[in-house]
Amino acid sequence: MGSGIAQVAAQAGYEVALRDVDQAALTRGLDGIRASQDRMVAKGKLSEQDAADALARIVTTTDLAEAASGAGLVVEAVFESIDVKREVFVQLDQVCGDDTVLATNTSAIPITSIAAVTGRPESVVGTHFFSPVPMMRLCELVRGFKTTDATLAAARTFAESIGKTCIVVNRDVAGFVTTRLIVALSMEAARLVESGVVSPEDLDVACRLGFGHAMGPLETADLTGIDIMVNAARNIYADTQDEKFYPPESLARMVAAGDLGRKSGRGFYDHASVSS
Repeated sequence: MGSGIAQVAAQAGYEVALRDVDQAALTRGLDGIRASQDRMVAKGKLSEQDAADALARIVTTTDLAEAASGAGLVVEAVFESIDVKREVFVQLDQVCGDDTVLATNTSAIPITSIAAVTGRPESVVGTHFFSPVPMMRLCELVRGFKTTDATLAAARTFAESIGKTCIVVNRDVAGFVTTRLIVALSMEAARLVESGVVSPEDLDVACRLGFGHAMGPLETADLTGIDIMVNAARNIYADTQDEKFYPPESLARMVAAGDLGRKSGRGFYDHASVSS
């Protein structure tokens, strides 16, 4: 997600600092950007010169202060754990300028819970992008309890400038709008498969052809990552105590076994022979 956001920002003309925990992670991020651009160039959606220019606007670093201290807007896209995100935001609060907008790409964690560890909760906003970021047009903007109109407007201006269509979530509930919907559908889909009612393939066909979905919920889970989907479900359940969001045992077993979807080669489907 982080490399995808960096890519679309750079392609829109922004100077981008991409920060990760080590050089190997940064190399994977840049390799992912190059591969995405190559596909866009092959399809005629991006010129070779524009791709090269965008890549030249991205600098990489493992130093958070170096990346964020001069930024007008920071988008955090770390693992979907409130503790990990809070740790990052404590550091951002210390190194960023007073006018910096602090955005989190969380898909399920309440913005207010993240903003509370900073001394500037009014400057924190949710910017929930969708994967793959260069292809997906939606950005879900989420107000925290203290997010100001100016912060929300700045986030919208940025998202729209990189080609996204925005919706605004005015009440900071776990899962917001889109994640609540897909998690509720995905958990029920997993239960139907777990109980032997239907195969993953037929369930996804039903959603594609019956509801007009571009992808079925289990295909989506494989693309997003089974672990990410389970984490989101647990975060929403923790906030709501609503049983429909609680992940079934089969999903927990898949995560424990390392069957995480496309990124591991196997989830509800076998992706080992599918080229990325």
